[in-house]
Amino acid sequence: MKTIILTSLILTGLFVSACSSSSPTNINSTVSGNKAVTNAAPAASPETAKADEVPASVKAAIPTAQTFTTQHKELSDAQIASIEKDTSGKITEKDHHSYLAFSTATGPRTQVGAATVVKAAGKEFVVVYDNKDGSPVIKEVKAEGFPVGFLNQFVGKGHDNDLLLGVDIKPNGAKDDEAKSVTEAIRIDVLTMQALYGSAHSH
Repeated sequence: MKTIILTSLILTGLFVSACSSSSPTNINSTVSGNKAVTNAAPAASPETAKADEVPASVKAAIPTAQTFTTQHKELSDAQIASIEKDTSGKITEKDHHSYLAFSTATGPRTQVGAATVVKAAGKEFVVVYDNKDGSPVIKEVKAEGFPVGFLNQFVGKGHDNDLLLGVDIKPNGAKDDEAKSVTEAIRIDVLTMQALYGSAHSH
């Protein structure tokens, strides 16, 4: 798996700085902010994605979007060490991609979601995120040919949830080995999104 390629919708003010990151990053702007238009311009200058660069699965997950931008951010060694400590996974690539979706349906250009694509168990998973107190929380996870009953368990989960298979997450129709692989990949993606974009706060 390309480390983590989950599809994540990141809404209004969702990511400002990471729990484990010392340098805050703001990716929402008054013109290109997530759901609500509230934050300053993106510090990372996301590039506008060409139509053929945005996976069809991402477009399907955010059908209200007219345009997308891609966001490339690199995890620091400290962030990688922290994520690997909190999971049983291994991060092999520092570069993390997300797709920010925008709409002008209500007037000003506003962000209506953000997504990352994650591969696990031989499939691609699209994870959609909401903002809860400045942190990314999963709104939905989509994947063709994978039990919906399993994927729905991730709804409402964020970086404060352990996401342990057998405890927080049950196989629910998925094979045990596949359920473990997907759960681990989603957990890594959640922690990565928090590290790169989430608000700093104490636990």
